[in-house]
Amino acid sequence: MQIAIAQLNYHVGNFEENSSKIISAINKAEKEGADLIVFSELAICGYPPRDFLEFDEFIQECLTHINNIAKHCNNISAIVGGPSRNSSPRGKKLYNSAYFLSNGKIENVFHKTLLPNYDIFDEYRYFESNNEFKILNFKGEKIALTICEDLWNISEKLYEVDPMEELVKQGTTLMINIAASPFNYGQAATRKNVLKANFEKYKVPIVYCNHSGAQTELIFDGGSLFMNKNGCIAEELNYFKEDYKIIDTSNDSKNDVSRTQNKTENIHHALVLGIRDYFKKLGFNKALLGLSGGIDSAVVFALAAEALGSDNVLGVLMPSQFSSDHSVADAKKLAQNLNAATHLIEIEPLFAQFSKELAPVFQGLPFGLAEENLQARIRGILLMAVSNKFGHILLNTTNKSEAAVGYGTLYGDMNGGLSVLGDVYKTEVYELAKFINRDKEIIPLNSIVKPPSAELRPDQKDSDSLPEYDVLDKILYQYIELRKGPEAIIQQGFEEQTVRKILKMVNISEYKRHQTPPILRVSVKAFGTGRRMPIVGKYLA
Repeated sequence: MQIAIAQLNYHVGNFEENSSKIISAINKAEKEGADLIVFSELAICGYPPRDFLEFDEFIQECLTHINNIAKHCNNISAIVGGPSRNSSPRGKKLYNSAYFLSNGKIENVFHKTLLPNYDIFDEYRYFESNNEFKILNFKGEKIALTICEDLWNISEKLYEVDPMEELVKQGTTLMINIAASPFNYGQAATRKNVLKANFEKYKVPIVYCNHSGAQTELIFDGGSLFMNKNGCIAEELNYFKEDYKIIDTSNDSKNDVSRTQNKTENIHHALVLGIRDYFKKLGFNKALLGLSGGIDSAVVFALAAEALGSDNVLGVLMPSQFSSDHSVADAKKLAQNLNAATHLIEIEPLFAQFSKELAPVFQGLPFGLAEENLQARIRGILLMAVSNKFGHILLNTTNKSEAAVGYGTLYGDMNGGLSVLGDVYKTEVYELAKFINRDKEIIPLNSIVKPPSAELRPDQKDSDSLPEYDVLDKILYQYIELRKGPEAIIQQGFEEQTVRKILKMVNISEYKRHQTPPILRVSVKAFGTGRRMPIVGKYLA
């Protein structure tokens, strides 16, 4: 059988655009002789639709457009993901479904059984779980049509029911899985392991179709594939872009074409895609950010220039009396390397005026954190003023290490419409800088090699109040990604006082992170919807 895999970039709630893409792919596949074309999970409405699913009109739009798409399926059949209504008076009102379209109509509907509600997933909030297991008989194949998580109960058993165990009892000869599997830098390898484990258990070829594109903080990397009857990945679609391919289910190649994965390269591609889609889908095209001459703002500036074009990114330099001479020089050199525009606004006069007005209140108290934060907030005000005046979206440049320990100023350097590096540790930022400079120097070498500093007081360095980043990031990774407590981390050889100090800093900074912009997710545990910690809590505080 000839099956077309359509790996597309959908836009939540944009029914006209989503339908147009789906119909265009159907027409193409029909002309090229495909028997069936497969689209991803909730393709008609985009993923994740979240509380849009609570609006009856939203569901009706989904159904109207799926019925219209079905009219284009006369000489070809299609599988399209979308919500469907639950006619039973019991349970949730909706199913997460796969529609089988053929002969110009909806011929069958298959529902998702396993509804994840961990990390960024919250599907049980909206959907009822399937309890009717049926095979799709098509062109001589007995197809087990599953939806994303339905194949993930293979090793770590999170669910009582295993849909594939039920479906293979009916003589399954082919698995089709439509998915919305978000990117993290280890996800592609994990997905392939899950699919491989399913093949090894059930000995059935697998057609897998994933989303491509970004939806706010979630990035979908694609990587759709066909695993043949020998358990080899005979076809693998591109990553981080839309793709389309017709596969032959009789392909019995023993040559595995699986692509190798590079962590830093994938994070780079994911962040570029995340920025581009955030702006495109919101209807914006201009970005700005504060350029300090440091590595974080330099990396964000380079990523934004790649995503949006250099002429659509503005750098604002805001030196103070504490800024080093090379900070301005490094920022200007970066902008020149990218052929991007900059503005320079000195903040020393503004800081002096604020200090004068505050002097009666502060009553001669020594220079301290309040004055440091005041500088950051002056910069935040200036950036937001430029944003308002010209319609540019402010990109936040805080990295994950800083966000974790609260090393940032609310309403200052934590401002922004989108956090680009909020899920990228400082040590990973350095790797990104090296990758950006892989062919030529874009980010000035001095921005990479100089000691990190907020430059808010004389001779300030990050290491004055934090461990070196190669130590800090390892502790943070154990606590945030691996959910290890202090004792377990200390047992790995880290100094006890340092561990307890860092973990306390993470927990007491939760209130800050709840007030920050959405963070592009590239790890297994990002700050945001996937990590839900109490703001007021005693644990480790």
